[in-house]
Amino acid sequence: MSDNQEAQAQGQAAAPGMNILAQYIKDLSFENPNSPKSLQPGEQPKLDINVNVGANPLSDDQFEVVLTLNAKANTSEQVMFAVELIYAGVFQISNVPKEHMHPFILIECPRMLFPFARNILADTTRNGGFPPLMLDPIDFAALYRQNLARAAEEQKKNGQQPN
Repeated sequence: MSDNQEAQAQGQAAAPGMNILAQYIKDLSFENPNSPKSLQPGEQPKLDINVNVGANPLSDDQFEVVLTLNAKANTSEQVMFAVELIYAGVFQISNVPKEHMHPFILIECPRMLFPFARNILADTTRNGGFPPLMLDPIDFAALYRQNLARAAEEQKKNGQQPN
């Protein structure tokens, strides 16, 4: 093997890697509390969507990443529907430097889970009698930065030094 081929092989061996070992629904709830009235044509509902990401270490290189999506559609008169999905995956992460592991897990892993979770929400709302809820793509890097800023602000408010 030439020096160039050897260097390429070592570079590829050290490249960051991610394997999805499992994906699953942890919790799914759909409420249509005012049916069949809520299914009648009427006022355009206001849609509130919340997204949260969390992770739990399972071993040194395996993590459960949990994506929580909540959506609630309201009109001025009633709740049209409320849906909550907690969707998770088990990821095996390799060759990611320790200082980059936290953002990698909370940005790249949810990015892989999102299309599946989005599809489940669309199917659930459609099966509940409404048009499918098609969430726009989520910028998980911006969400990560926002959560870091919020945590730093809370630490500051509580008189603690940020980590």
